[in-house]
Amino acid sequence: MARRTTSSSTGSSPGPRNRTPQPLPRRRRTFGDFVKAFGAFVALVVLLVGVPGALVVSVGWPLPHGTPELAWLQQEITVGTFIHVLTVIVWFAWAQFTACVLVEMKAALSGVGLPNRVPGAGGSQLLARQLVAALLLVGATAASLTPGLSQLGQNLEGNQRGSVAVAQQTPGGLFGQQQEQAASSAAAAIAEQAANAAAHADSGGSHATKEGDTKYYRIQPPEGRHHDSLWEIAERHLGDGRRYKEIYQLNKDRTQPDGSKLSEASLIRPGWILEMPGDAHGGELVQMPDEAPKVSEQVQQQIHDYSQTGDHAQGGGQKQQAQGGDRDTAHIQLPHQRSGGDQGSGHQQQQNQNQQQQREQAGSEEQSGFSFGLPEALVGAPLLAAGLLGALGRRRRQALWQSALGAVGGRRGMEPPIPTGSAADAQDALLVGADPEGVRLLDLSLRGLAAALAAESRPLPTVYAAWLSGNGDLHLQLAQPAGKPPAPWQLGQDQTFWMLARTDAERYEDVDTAAPYPGLVSLGTMDDSRLLLNLESVPGIVSLSGSASDRAGVFASVAAELATNGWSDRMTITLVGFGQDLTPLAPSRLRHLDDVEALVETMEAETRQRRGALGAAGHDSVLTGRTGPAQHTRWAPHLVLLAAEPSAEDAVKLAELAADASRLGIGYLVGTESGDLPGAAWEMEITSQGKLLAPLLGLELDAQLLPVEQQRAVVELFVEADPEREDANASAPPFLVDISEQGRPAVYARLVGPYEIIGLETPDGERSPLMHEALALLLLHREGVHPRVLSSALWPRGVTEDVRDALVERLRGWLGHDPDGTPRLGTDATGRLTLAKAVVSDLDVLRSLYHEATQGKGVNSRAVRGRLLTDALVLVRGPLLADRVQGRYGWLTHEIIDAQLPLLVADIGLALSAFHLEKDRAGQAIEALNASLNSAPGDERLWNELLRATHATGDSERLKALAADLVSRSGARGLPPRTEALLDELLPAWRSGVAAAG
Repeated sequence: MARRTTSSSTGSSPGPRNRTPQPLPRRRRTFGDFVKAFGAFVALVVLLVGVPGALVVSVGWPLPHGTPELAWLQQEITVGTFIHVLTVIVWFAWAQFTACVLVEMKAALSGVGLPNRVPGAGGSQLLARQLVAALLLVGATAASLTPGLSQLGQNLEGNQRGSVAVAQQTPGGLFGQQQEQAASSAAAAIAEQAANAAAHADSGGSHATKEGDTKYYRIQPPEGRHHDSLWEIAERHLGDGRRYKEIYQLNKDRTQPDGSKLSEASLIRPGWILEMPGDAHGGELVQMPDEAPKVSEQVQQQIHDYSQTGDHAQGGGQKQQAQGGDRDTAHIQLPHQRSGGDQGSGHQQQQNQNQQQQREQAGSEEQSGFSFGLPEALVGAPLLAAGLLGALGRRRRQALWQSALGAVGGRRGMEPPIPTGSAADAQDALLVGADPEGVRLLDLSLRGLAAALAAESRPLPTVYAAWLSGNGDLHLQLAQPAGKPPAPWQLGQDQTFWMLARTDAERYEDVDTAAPYPGLVSLGTMDDSRLLLNLESVPGIVSLSGSASDRAGVFASVAAELATNGWSDRMTITLVGFGQDLTPLAPSRLRHLDDVEALVETMEAETRQRRGALGAAGHDSVLTGRTGPAQHTRWAPHLVLLAAEPSAEDAVKLAELAADASRLGIGYLVGTESGDLPGAAWEMEITSQGKLLAPLLGLELDAQLLPVEQQRAVVELFVEADPEREDANASAPPFLVDISEQGRPAVYARLVGPYEIIGLETPDGERSPLMHEALALLLLHREGVHPRVLSSALWPRGVTEDVRDALVERLRGWLGHDPDGTPRLGTDATGRLTLAKAVVSDLDVLRSLYHEATQGKGVNSRAVRGRLLTDALVLVRGPLLADRVQGRYGWLTHEIIDAQLPLLVADIGLALSAFHLEKDRAGQAIEALNASLNSAPGDERLWNELLRATHATGDSERLKALAADLVSRSGARGLPPRTEALLDELLPAWRSGVAAAG
């Protein structure tokens, strides 16, 4: 990728850049080190042994030897009394210092990280840390000293300082170019650790140079102990369990003696052979391939055969690692995964496996003659899919509500248009790929962090990126160290990472605070971790190079996720050079400008306005403003996506605007053909293979894309759901049943109320809930259900293809066949599962009765209309699937049936009320309305019609009681304007009556 330059107009020199850190030589122990170690030893002996010894000899026991008496308080205070009091204080100080030494010694020897703080120790612990560091500096354990030890106390809270060396060891430290101005002392200390790690890597990587130097380990069976693990192997033979990843990378996907392969770091089997890094040591189990005298010839042959399989790995992964050292990736690692199998972490891993299985299934399904393939770009983007699916559901509900209130005619209480073709495939892909729970936890975690920091009067730290790891943990990459995070957050692998375990995130509750980092957006995945870049925090422009078509997929994905994500309150997204057809996704967030000239004019004005607003409010950045009184209004981000490369003059103007953009909450993502863009702080490239590369940041991601075909299909879904769109064909139900006696179904399912099935025997006990749930999903989608949608709905955490197919076959056998031999569960031309007309639900009957009463035979026959409406209202026994099993039917959150059913019931009640009022049967009209209110208590139309029916009875007291009940139900919000106007007409004195009652 071309190197970036700075604006020529400013005349400034190029800004700080990411450099590839050079390996530092190991520091040799000098005579001065031994002198310091001896001095530290003497000091520790004096303080730990000499002080208590001197106290015992000179003062003795300072406390009374008997039970305290009141007379002691009346004795004269002498010099001896003061000496004894001071002696007690010295004893306490000695005990505290001794505890500090023990804590520091344990942490230094075990290498577990930053030592625990001894309460109230302060300087005592710092002194203990320095003495222990000096003492162990010449020992064999010096290589395992913790960061806090190597910095000699510089990591105490309140004295945190950034370091580019830290950044270059971590994935977005990656983003280390912004930290080169950090304190040189801290940088040098941590750089030494980086050198030690690099030396480890060198010793581990040099094994490929000579086969005779390569070492191997054969996994032993668990005889008299627990099963072995990579962590324990690394701890025994490499001295650090955290180096298990090196062993995993050396052996990943290589064929073992039993024919299987190592695919997950947590799954190893006895009898497997593991190639070890070159510095592995200890025990008879680490063997050379041709020098294993203490193992059988068979094992020697296994080791020899296994050593031959390493060439491809060394030529692949290790070669890439060697090449990566030229571009800074050798010092970059993903957030450390937690060891120890957290039960709450399995969700994301299983979802990733599910998505991988879905991708593998796509090819075979397309070859079966059906159009089974779904857009994998949407299936593999869980956060984007969840955002789009949620926004689409809100759009469809809005259309239903507006239709019900009479704003738009033609669809009262009925389903929206059913998508077909590519739009149907896109909707299915969204249902398969969406991870709404992940979005919810991400939102709760970020808002919870903001609330906790505000409670401690601490500012929000600048976050460059967030990593969602495969086990569901959230890692925030900070621009610089910001101290200890508030609980339950923890420090990550270093001071620039804050980590929240998924199990802790699940305990968060909703908090009333602004979204702290609304500019986060998914860019892609590295290994099994998903990267979200915080566009508004970048200190300059983010450039994206590559072909125009490849860039378009990235820009569309970024725009769609920013427009619909669930972890933002509100924002403005300006699209330039693309995306005019994307605005239907979120008209309130997305806006399109024609050219760069209009963009520059707009952003110049907004930049001036934001600078002035920040100054007037006394904030140094939008992050501090978001925790204040104006949190939801003035500090929402503005993200600019410019797909076309600007001219040289416009690029300079944008660079000047972006120089202070991160402080103002403005982010710029700009496309470029050449990759050389003035003012580009971070440079990325999208390749034709779908890789997103950022060499200076150390990133190589599988990019998240939204290709043109999927983009059009998604937009079509939103356009079809537009509340202002008139569609004459949408008023008819998707499936009409024969409501005559001759149309009696073979299988009848009651969904409106408790779930019951008539006409089928109950399946086996263990399979019954799953079979019932699958049938309910099919009944709610008479147009057909994609098999992948069925499996993702029933098994959100993933399932294999054979398990899914087995369920479908059991379901087909359970439903049986029609008299002509046709199975009642079939497959249509697109490969979707469909039900025969002989399988009917009460919801189908309810829709058909209402349709027949208002648009069929009931239109010309009043008696038929009344009978049909009455029969329909009798079917309503409660909410949908009222007794469903807790923890199942999670897919209902993606449906709009919770809005459709109450509207349909309300329409039936209103129509039946009107039927009775035509004959002045106000009492029966009230009964029909009350029955409908049981299922649709919030429908304003029903309450207004109930007021009219009650007024028709002539009972003024009953009308006043109803008005008072309505007012009490409305609470602080007050009555809707239409209801107030109706009460003014029917009961002019209602306001004074309510006031008197209050």
